[in-house]
Amino acid sequence: MKRQGSCLCAAVSFEIDGDFEQFFLCHCQHCQKDTGSAHAANLFSHTATLKWHKGQGLVKTFRLPGTHHQRAFCSQCGSAMPYLLSEFSMLVVPAGSLDDKVQMKPNAHLFMASRADWDNELEKVHKLDTLPGQ
Repeated sequence: MKRQGSCLCAAVSFEIDGDFEQFFLCHCQHCQKDTGSAHAANLFSHTATLKWHKGQGLVKTFRLPGTHHQRAFCSQCGSAMPYLLSEFSMLVVPAGSLDDKVQMKPNAHLFMASRADWDNELEKVHKLDTLPGQ
């Protein structure tokens, strides 16, 4: 299966060819810092391939020294981008970077012991379709 993806400013676009084996919501402190949110949402594949359509040179990668933690991002808008985690021969694709709908549901929440203290019972929080007052 082929899926298209891009960054927020549309300077980078890519295609993923193949299936994902896992979909994890990671609550570790590194992912909280990366996303500025409660967790990262990443798809993983040992067999899918990544093809850049445009902007590959704009994609920068950061590896946290002494860890397996890595992230790739558009250097213009900061959007999370796919990358190959070479020591595991695994493609990591941020779910939100895909333009196509993600058909699978997350397999698990990871590192729940590090979960943000405000990330509890969020299903009870009031839901709006737009900004307040619009």
